[in-house]
Amino acid sequence: MSQRQRSAGILLPITALPSKYGIGDFGPGAFEFAKFLHDAGQKMWQILPLTAIDPGCGNSPYSPTSAFAGNYLLVSPELLIEENLLTQDELEKISSKYDFSKSPDRVNYDLARDFKTEILNAAFKRCPKASGSEFDEFRKNTEWLASFALFSVIKQVQGGASWYEWPEELKHKDAAAIKKFKAEYSNEIARQEFYQYVFFKQAKKLKARLEELEIELIGDLPLYVTRDCADVWENPGQFDLDENLIPVTIAGVPPDYFSSTGQLWGNPTYKWEVMEAQGFKWWIDRLKNLFLLFDKVRIDHFRGLVAYWAVPYGSDTAKNGRWVDVPHEKFFAALKENFPDMPFWVENLGIITPDVEEIRKKLDLPGMLILLFAFGNPWENPYAPHNHTRKSVVYTGTHDNNTSRGWFENEAREDELKNFSSYIGRDVMDGFIFTSEITRLAVSSVADIAIIPMQDYLRLGAEARINVPSTPSGNWSWQMRGDAIPDGLADRIKAACKLYGRA
Repeated sequence: MSQRQRSAGILLPITALPSKYGIGDFGPGAFEFAKFLHDAGQKMWQILPLTAIDPGCGNSPYSPTSAFAGNYLLVSPELLIEENLLTQDELEKISSKYDFSKSPDRVNYDLARDFKTEILNAAFKRCPKASGSEFDEFRKNTEWLASFALFSVIKQVQGGASWYEWPEELKHKDAAAIKKFKAEYSNEIARQEFYQYVFFKQAKKLKARLEELEIELIGDLPLYVTRDCADVWENPGQFDLDENLIPVTIAGVPPDYFSSTGQLWGNPTYKWEVMEAQGFKWWIDRLKNLFLLFDKVRIDHFRGLVAYWAVPYGSDTAKNGRWVDVPHEKFFAALKENFPDMPFWVENLGIITPDVEEIRKKLDLPGMLILLFAFGNPWENPYAPHNHTRKSVVYTGTHDNNTSRGWFENEAREDELKNFSSYIGRDVMDGFIFTSEITRLAVSSVADIAIIPMQDYLRLGAEARINVPSTPSGNWSWQMRGDAIPDGLADRIKAACKLYGRA
């Protein structure tokens, strides 16, 4: 990205796209939204991680069950018909058994999971599987696929139990036991591989359409994976586990102004010395897999790639953790060697020490600026627009914040609202006006990139919030209605972006 290039984009998860089938997907809703972005003069579409999810982790895309596999709930039935893997009659017959009408603005993960599984199983029966077929080539050329599919099927056979609760011979991957299992469940394993084949084929089709429209797709890299994850089962030596495969340390963040006990995330931490000895292959492979689907990637919790907070396993809080250094110079050198353009931007929010910012700037990686954080003390706040810098990405808020209107109506302090009114030079009396004004501040910022959550362009309230951090359920489920985008919105967004040199 040229330092002086200005652009704008919209943040909207794939799951939040309108759909007739309980969850947004790669089908018509995605292609219609791509056209809206183009009509609105947008150059970027930022989404949340697309990795496989677990209902036991609240369906969070930041608690992936694989660092590589995709979320098959995003597969489009309509595209399966286009690909001759499903008939219209089959789709109508299967969908008639499911009632998706009860909550048109909320994702129903359980219903969607049952429906998509049935649809995909029907498509699997029709898929050409012979040697040399497209599916066969995908299986042969996708290094992580066999292990993930095996992991998924064992987990199903074990009633959903975590891998560290499996029988010892499967938990420790005894060669004879694994061979026997593969032979007994070969069709089920192939079906899981098919789910991934369709996921990647459809995701690439959407990316190709966005390329035609000159829109970049921005992905997201969760720093950690869950303990009950295919990668930890397959490669336990890369994670901080003891000889019994029990975590030694887990991830979190230390106590701060917002929490006297810190945050205990529970993810196993990495054995960076092992990863370094392997040339950081797992990370490089993981990112190469992401760039099959994305043009740029936002790195979540960037500071954890410089030093991370390691908490002894079994701790009740994060208070007793310690900072552990990452071999970041060698790691980022490996990234630079494999990705010379360094097509990333990074989450540099929270407790960010000067050394972390120094490293980010040395790598020339854009950081994030959040306007909802700016008005407690705007005169000295780095998030206030007059303190913004070009090599940055400005947001009104992120997936972890309330919507702008929701923040105004439910969370903003009196001093923040007073400072905001003084900052823009007029009193702001309601959440609709506030949302319009803070969106204008983001688009007018000197930051090279401005990303606005779609909920803010629709001026929605707290009901459209994506995630409330540290709450285990009820998140990741907002879905945009099919009639949500009013006439003329694309033109208004384009005009504002053109006014401020972004379109």
